[in-house]
Amino acid sequence: MTASERSLQLVSVAAEAAAEKLADDIIAYDVSEQLVITDAFLLCSASNDRQVRAIVDEIEDKLRIEADAKPVRREGEREGRWVLLDYIDIVVHVQHEEERTFYALERLWKDCPSIELPESVTKVAAQRAGGAAR
Repeated sequence: MTASERSLQLVSVAAEAAAEKLADDIIAYDVSEQLVITDAFLLCSASNDRQVRAIVDEIEDKLRIEADAKPVRREGEREGRWVLLDYIDIVVHVQHEEERTFYALERLWKDCPSIELPESVTKVAAQRAGGAAR
């Protein structure tokens, strides 16, 4: 079993929204083989609490407008260090970079297939990496 078309659409919209707010290390995994509760995880991070909240707000807005999707559950918003948005088909994790490093969710899900993200998302990441190298 692989992630549904709906899940892939939600991942794409959420990833683009995160990229618009300059989220770091945006990656997605198809976890449908390992989990019954969701098809995909989208992970991204930010350097401060305010940016975490901005990314979360943008993801929620874009998914509501472009995909008619609302989270059924939201966790961690008050602290702004790790916000989880559960859309049933996908789960979005927006983490402060310190939490991202400490919990290393990528290590837990590395055996799952990654989901290709839109070119607009990878282009933003490449531009930011190029700017950081200067």
